[in-house]
Amino acid sequence: MLHHIEPADLPRALAHLMDRDHSDTPTALPRRSFLKLAGASGLALGLYPALAQAQDKIPEGLKPSQQPAAFVRIAPNGEVTVTVNRLEFGQGVMTGLAMVLAEELDADWNKVRAQHGTGDAAYADPQFGIHLTGGSNSIKNSYTQYRELGARARAMLLSAAATRWNVDVAALRTQAGQVLGPGGRKAGYGELAEAAMRLPVPATVALKNPKDFRLIGQATTRLDARDKSRGRQDFGIDVRLPGQLTAVVARPPVFGARLASVDDSAARAIKGVKAVLRVPLDRGAEGVAVVADGYWPAKQARDALKLRWDTAQVEKPDSERLLAQYRALAGQPGPKALDADMAPLATAPHTIEAEFVFPFLAHAPMEPLNCTVRLGAAGAELWVGSQSPGLDAAAAAGALGLKPEQVKMHVQMAGGGFGRRFVSTSEYVIEACQVAKAARTAGLDAPVRTLWSREDDIKGGYYRPMHLHRARIGFDQRGNVLAWDHVLVGQSILTGSVFESFQVKNGIDATATEGMREPYPLPMRLTVHHPKVNVPVLWWRSVGSTHTAFVMETLLDEIARTTQQDPVAYRMRLWGDKHPRHSAALQLAVDKSGYGKTPLPAGRAWGVAVHESFSSVVAYVVEASVKDGNPVLHRVTAGVHCNLVVNPRSVEAQVQGAAVMGLSMCLPGSAITFKDGEVQQSNFGDYTVARMTDAPVFAVHTVPSADAPTGMGEPGLPPLAPAFANAIARLTGKPLRELPFKLA
Repeated sequence: MLHHIEPADLPRALAHLMDRDHSDTPTALPRRSFLKLAGASGLALGLYPALAQAQDKIPEGLKPSQQPAAFVRIAPNGEVTVTVNRLEFGQGVMTGLAMVLAEELDADWNKVRAQHGTGDAAYADPQFGIHLTGGSNSIKNSYTQYRELGARARAMLLSAAATRWNVDVAALRTQAGQVLGPGGRKAGYGELAEAAMRLPVPATVALKNPKDFRLIGQATTRLDARDKSRGRQDFGIDVRLPGQLTAVVARPPVFGARLASVDDSAARAIKGVKAVLRVPLDRGAEGVAVVADGYWPAKQARDALKLRWDTAQVEKPDSERLLAQYRALAGQPGPKALDADMAPLATAPHTIEAEFVFPFLAHAPMEPLNCTVRLGAAGAELWVGSQSPGLDAAAAAGALGLKPEQVKMHVQMAGGGFGRRFVSTSEYVIEACQVAKAARTAGLDAPVRTLWSREDDIKGGYYRPMHLHRARIGFDQRGNVLAWDHVLVGQSILTGSVFESFQVKNGIDATATEGMREPYPLPMRLTVHHPKVNVPVLWWRSVGSTHTAFVMETLLDEIARTTQQDPVAYRMRLWGDKHPRHSAALQLAVDKSGYGKTPLPAGRAWGVAVHESFSSVVAYVVEASVKDGNPVLHRVTAGVHCNLVVNPRSVEAQVQGAAVMGLSMCLPGSAITFKDGEVQQSNFGDYTVARMTDAPVFAVHTVPSADAPTGMGEPGLPPLAPAFANAIARLTGKPLRELPFKLA
């Protein structure tokens, strides 16, 4: 998500959102604190656009995000706790960033632990200057930051040992959590931490040569694996505070609708119900919150509500009507993201005309949305798995009538998100605050956990937008594209948001077109239409590449088939020597899969696709068949170029997870559809995700590199569906133009 954003742009956009100006100076961290975690202060200021400008106001010129005080805690027994400036929601960042810091610290990995940061200035993304987990930027943007944090902490420990032993620091070295000195002297980090904390933080440090890494690059079991595998890991949904109440909300069946009447007599009669409250909701809607002493009585009471909704004033989207509207819009002139001469279409030896349809998609993380709010005399505390705790804290403050510094964020482990836990409106966090505020007004002085059910989550909006693509392509006998006329129709996910000012140019949302044309040298005219529809939409894992990769990679494969060329050789020829990372990733997948060399069982075919997103390239070679009229994916071989791999085990898991999510897009029932304004799906029974029986055999291989890491949370998703589709097209002779797949 948030692919093409420049670091300077996010603070400006969020400053606009929060009505703050750029003169605000972030709270500085004390220079001489090593053991004390500055993040424990609980400040919930979510915007630090002046980090660079305020550098002269911070001791020794170090920004909060550069000081080890907030990131490293060393206990007397040598246990090292690393504070991570991102949300952990399955991607392995708590382990990955802890590995990066521990590498330069020379810590004993067996004694390394990790925890979430807060809304403190230190935990802002060092590139963007705000709190953000998204866009596959966690390792990419914090790799150097965490290396330097570990190196600074190590330098302070070395200085403390040199002083203790009265020797030159150059005579000392570190190893596995110990400082080693002349004459066999040794001291554990735990022994030295108290003295080290009183020393100045070095402004500059030397970093290891990658050839000397002992942790980075090693397949490492995640720090949270044991608790998760044993069911001991707590998530936001598991928060339990003294006296806590649980709320569920009845939301309108059509987005933006308001209440006409409420009969709550039956709901109030259910044992355990404490209050039934009308509350304002996202997009000007209204809802009814039932507050009870547990989830089950709250849900029973909500089901017992008799509600009439006023839907007369809101648009009622309908999937079939929308498709007809999109088709009509595709035939009209519009703004152009790319332009080229289309005259060669008229005389091209070969032409393809194609239309692609992609439905709305729900994020459907395993842990539904939730947020716990405790109001007090001094302010508020929130427990939530947030991808942007600073932004959400500021939004909560606005909803509660508080100053940002009066809101304390407790970032919780989250069970997935795929973008849904970072909404620029902070809609579900504001909703929880409105519920807590209404409960307090009703006399309930207790923490309130607002909990979404699975059905609420599926029906609750902020979907991947529905898209329609239309292409006319002219090419010669060798597959050289002479002209490519392309139209894209779909809602903008950024229009009306804080990101519109710098990501929507000439009426075109840059996130909708990412993945089009590049890296292929194609003369393309790309026209874009963004209709306004009463459906809240949002980035979804890999954003625009969820649909653009499918279009590009299936059409290129069709050109190769039409001109009787091998699809791998065709792509390699188009790239030439201009895209070595793409070539290396695809060649690796080809070599490891046995493509073109290993005979396939009868009824199977190879499928190939390669795509770059979030600065990483993933190529898939797959084996697929058709059984009883249904496409079956048997085997997936991935070639990945993400530069240096911090934890191969996490990269493998990320690619597998993203590929399975990409597979889900292909399966019947993987669509959110609307009828007269209402979402027709409600749970996994009618909204398909891939099951274990759908999962293929996976093999993930990475191209060796010592260059700084690039993103890996999202790049594994886009090329899976087109690779699968290309294999099926080779079997049936018919290209697939729609997701989910329809073979009939």
